[in-house]
Amino acid sequence: MTTNIASLPRGIRNNNPGNIRRNNDPWQGLASPQTDQDFFTFKTAPYGIRALARTLIAYQDEHNLRTIRQIISRWAPANENNTGVYIDAVAKSTSLDADRPLNMHSFEQLMPVVEAIIRHENGQQPYTDIQLIKALVLAGVEPEQQNLQKTRTVKA
Repeated sequence: MTTNIASLPRGIRNNNPGNIRRNNDPWQGLASPQTDQDFFTFKTAPYGIRALARTLIAYQDEHNLRTIRQIISRWAPANENNTGVYIDAVAKSTSLDADRPLNMHSFEQLMPVVEAIIRHENGQQPYTDIQLIKALVLAGVEPEQQNLQKTRTVKA
């Protein structure tokens, strides 16, 4: 079964699942030309997810926003969104308290927030773990490496 691209949510169509508005930021992986006058269009979804992750990291590093409530209040301001509903959706989706301090440099904390934002922005989260991990690695946040001594991997 093929999907009509026009029926997909705007963020999915634009490979910008965080629906990052166009501005002067020179994001990696921008499509040329930019076909949406309001939102960035990326070449591939991992570049758009990377931009979402890098924005969340900047919120922490540059604006000291560390909780879901603080992050979403900036991401989806009340003049454009029902911010309270958005905060509740992200908290529920991540199973994290909206006021718990998070570390956006931690893969284990960033990943569920990214997934929840994608889900809320698009009504779905269609990306594979491989795409999401690639995007977060591109953003400079890698999953913790599992100690091989605790795996079933054996020495050759």
